[in-house]
Amino acid sequence: MELLQAIEQLAPARELRASFYAYPLVNALHILAVGALLTSVILMDLRILGYLFRQDRQPFLRLMRRLALTAFGGAGVTGILLFSIRASEYFFNPALQLKMGLILLAGANLLALRVVASDPGGLPQEGGPSRVFAALSILLWIGVLICGRFIGFL
Repeated sequence: MELLQAIEQLAPARELRASFYAYPLVNALHILAVGALLTSVILMDLRILGYLFRQDRQPFLRLMRRLALTAFGGAGVTGILLFSIRASEYFFNPALQLKMGLILLAGANLLALRVVASDPGGLPQEGGPSRVFAALSILLWIGVLICGRFIGFL
């Protein structure tokens, strides 16, 4: 608990609480990053599932992967900043706990996809197990989105 209270007293957390503009801007950036993350992941997963077949597979998947990783980084940084303003409250929030668990599962799903069903270049193979991982990815990331929306209400 002391660690959580110490996080709340860090300069960035104090600045976010004190500024009329900073918190809404960081919140908006978080929403933007999450939107870009989910869009790129879902488009990538749809391509793996056999949709969007008019898109050249390798360049499309590489582009979506780069966008997803960049957006994940942005969502992570802004999420940590948002968490810091009320760390001792948010840490025990069941929606946040579930959201973090689903993000870990989505990461494990991605790792499993890379180990089980990817070519030597790291791109998912067509068909078979890749499709299962892609469908699971969509469900997990939608769950992350829903849990994120519930954080402020629990």
